[in-house]
Amino acid sequence: MSIEKAKAYLEKFGAAGRVREFEVSSATVELAAQALGCEGCRIAKTLSFLVGDKPILIVAAGDAKVDNPKYKARFGTKAKMLAFEEVEPLIGHGVGGVCPFGINEGVAVYLDESLKRFETVFPACGSSNSAIELTIPELEEYSGYEAWVDVCKGWNE
Repeated sequence: MSIEKAKAYLEKFGAAGRVREFEVSSATVELAAQALGCEGCRIAKTLSFLVGDKPILIVAAGDAKVDNPKYKARFGTKAKMLAFEEVEPLIGHGVGGVCPFGINEGVAVYLDESLKRFETVFPACGSSNSAIELTIPELEEYSGYEAWVDVCKGWNE
């Protein structure tokens, strides 16, 4: 099960015990915000894309949307999200629980600038009813991110 993979990964940082599981779905930004009792913008959604033939993840604030021109300028290609059936085999977690913890080898993780305005954010933990509250430095450390990117819009307007 994907949540177990995420928890096992987070255990390396002593954070597995902080994973919260809900009786209700947290598969979307809105549902996660309701389950956590926080603003949707503080949900750290993890979006999966293909750059060439390599899958990547972009973790962004819940109120951010991918800006195609910014994405193309950064990654040299059009933003192409993975198809539903591609997500679990390529990333290691299914849609609704995608997170940067316990992912498949070779998947690059990028953190979007939209997250930097928060002290803490809530990424999922491998299932459609889980989350963990992390500071931005914890998210950086635990995600093993490649770089900060500025590929979203809508959050700072």
